[in-house]
Amino acid sequence: MWTFDAPPAKAMARDLGLHVDQAFLDRLRGASVRLTTGCSGAVVSHEGLVLTNQHCVLACAQNLSGSVDYVRDGFLTDAREEERVCPGMQAEVLEAIFDATEAINDASYRKYGEAYVVARQGAIDKAERDACGRDPTLRCQVISFYGGGQFKVYKYRRYDDVRLVFAPEFDAAFFGGDPDNFTFPRFDLDCAFLRLYENGRPAATPNPLVWSAAAPKAGEAVFVSGNPAGTERAATVSQLQTERDVSLPLITRQRAELLARLRAFGAGDVEARRLVGDPIFDQENDLKVLRGRLAALAAPGFLEARQRQEDDLKARLAIAPAVAAKIGDPWAEIVAADASYADLFPVWRQLENAAGGGSQLFAWARTLVRAAAERPKPTARRLPDYADSRLALVGKSVLDPRPVSADLERLCLEVWLAQTREALGPDSAITTLVLGGDTPKALADRLVRGSRLADPAVRRALWEGGAAAVAASNDPVIVYVLRTDPTARAARELWEDRVEGPVDRAAERVARARFALGGQGLYPDATFSLRLSYGTVAGWGEGKAKVAPFTTLSGLYARATGEAPLRLPPRWLAARSVLDPATVLDFATTNDITGGSSGSPVVDADGEIIGAAFDGNDASIAADFAYDGAGDRAIAVSTAAITEALARVYGREGLVKELEAR
Repeated sequence: MWTFDAPPAKAMARDLGLHVDQAFLDRLRGASVRLTTGCSGAVVSHEGLVLTNQHCVLACAQNLSGSVDYVRDGFLTDAREEERVCPGMQAEVLEAIFDATEAINDASYRKYGEAYVVARQGAIDKAERDACGRDPTLRCQVISFYGGGQFKVYKYRRYDDVRLVFAPEFDAAFFGGDPDNFTFPRFDLDCAFLRLYENGRPAATPNPLVWSAAAPKAGEAVFVSGNPAGTERAATVSQLQTERDVSLPLITRQRAELLARLRAFGAGDVEARRLVGDPIFDQENDLKVLRGRLAALAAPGFLEARQRQEDDLKARLAIAPAVAAKIGDPWAEIVAADASYADLFPVWRQLENAAGGGSQLFAWARTLVRAAAERPKPTARRLPDYADSRLALVGKSVLDPRPVSADLERLCLEVWLAQTREALGPDSAITTLVLGGDTPKALADRLVRGSRLADPAVRRALWEGGAAAVAASNDPVIVYVLRTDPTARAARELWEDRVEGPVDRAAERVARARFALGGQGLYPDATFSLRLSYGTVAGWGEGKAKVAPFTTLSGLYARATGEAPLRLPPRWLAARSVLDPATVLDFATTNDITGGSSGSPVVDADGEIIGAAFDGNDASIAADFAYDGAGDRAIAVSTAAITEALARVYGREGLVKELEAR
């Protein structure tokens, strides 16, 4: 997961036998897209067309559905006028990277507590402002690498008008369903197309990736350019033990409870099933990841191996007294902070990190309340989410229209309230504050029944009216957030003061120790920033069995049973005779990806796009902690299959013509 300003040129030459020049990297960077909904993509035409995954636009398709269910039936367009805005979605293309480490560290040197936070945030805001100015088409973001060992300004070209062009049916994109998720072989057409717009017209994108309809070949070199969301490969043993023993068990249990409630809700009728399709997909995927992470941390020898690595770094530090004097003992500081973690995590999670349980009404209300309080402050003293560089996106998330299901809102709020009572105890003062004497079910019903926040005009009036409008509001969800938010903020401040802040400062010194003792060639943990991964198209071995790197359309039809989750849409059944059965559908590579990489372009040695990453195999879940090239695999849908399907299943000749234009 290499950053684009520090590519591993020598390693790529050694491992692939290729010289990757700066022009190649610049083309790939300039066509790579970060979607603020948590996915990646690639510009693939001169008119702003972006390839990503169907599961990355699932919420968009759900929000656009009404009399037509675009998740079930697919979303197809014949003309630009039919392309529809995805609510809340923003696309960003990285233009440049600047180092801001010295300025940010100097600003906070020898400062502690609030003075440290204010000084550092002020330096971050200045770096972002200096890089982007007031250009509304740009977004600049300071990103921390190596646990705070480096700070870089990432300058993005921003597109806040992103429209859905094409998405296949859910049964085609997620064929095999949850049982096949994080396995291989896969038989999924997990692709979708978006379009970037400027001033109401398709954006001019003069340097797209060249589309290739050729099938990938075993052993060929491939590159993935995407935005992996987060890894913990540099985490200390204490941090990993705390995650294993404290946070992962609670989060896993809560997600399982919510999934069970969503499935029960979806058993009601056709409309209920439609409403919970996207949330169920998310929860099933997240649960597999959470359980995989727990299994990795509990695997015999895993933490022992990490302990040996940690002990080796400490031993090398002990014989480098000049470096040791500057580093101190950050590992002991993390152990001390992890003791507070166990006490504070349940409150922080319930009131801050997972507050609202996925309720859209609650999320809007909290944003409106906090924005009203934060916007009048100098940007350096605001909560980071409300800094000047982020306000445009925050406003978009609140103001874009999207449908709201009152029944689903009640379910999310009720589950969250019940889980808060369970996590904190029925007699906790915070539980009393959160529930106010009501049952979770009664409170959720009262909040949703009386709220008018589903109306975009109501939200706009509160956003534009600021603190006065929010204080005067009688919307029950706004009133509820106003009453509980001081306690939530206090929980956040305590968490940052006793856990996040101390761990960040200690992790920064661990990173400096690695650098000083020869670790300059290491890539940083994932941070939802653009990364380059190189690898090859390859299968792998499972015991004596060999897993081939490809699946084909013939394999798809052979596997189909007509029953979910192995059910093909009617279009696919009708088109079987005209499809080339040998077309490669999905393929596996040794590239290093994780959550956030979904939709990332897979390109060949010529820089032509041959696929879009959408999944990993089961072994790759543990790659959040350590990557193993022997068995960890990324899985991608091939452009060969996408081209074949667009032309012969969906009849999108215009889209194929646009993709193949040079």
